[in-house]
Amino acid sequence: MGNKGALFFCSSNSDIKPEYFQAAREVVRATCLKGYTIVSGGATRGLMKVVADEATACGAANIGVLPRFMEEFSHPDLTRMIWTDTMSQRKDLMRQYGPDIAVALPGGIGTLDELFETYTLAKLGKYPGKVVAYNCCGFYNPVKDLMDYYVREGMLESKTRELLLFPETLEEFKALL
Repeated sequence: MGNKGALFFCSSNSDIKPEYFQAAREVVRATCLKGYTIVSGGATRGLMKVVADEATACGAANIGVLPRFMEEFSHPDLTRMIWTDTMSQRKDLMRQYGPDIAVALPGGIGTLDELFETYTLAKLGKYPGKVVAYNCCGFYNPVKDLMDYYVREGMLESKTRELLLFPETLEEFKALL
């Protein structure tokens, strides 16, 4: 296994823009080439499948963390599958195995939950890695705007806002690895 761990939060929906699939492949490939162990939801749906497939194709160590109630969606080609009882346990273990960088690819409400909980833990000094919302095709512009609004309204300190990074290109992302 690699010395560094990168965790990926992302969509489990397959009915999304093809650009999101391409971006996921590129970002995971770049992360693998830097020697990271890839940690993901471990499922065979949407971008989660792309993350696991690309890590496998790159020969990277590939850990999936999945609650038992989602067992039917487990990806068969992982280096290791870790089973949990709850979604909360899942998030905690994903961060444990991916302590260096947490990357949110395009995703839904579950991805936002994972992103914001990890961001909050980074603010509190409980997650040591970088927290990244990969802003492919401007997907995270509304979140970026919201965070900037919170700063303007005094609900978020500028130094805390700076903990959530929004790279828009593969090159910007690679610079964070």
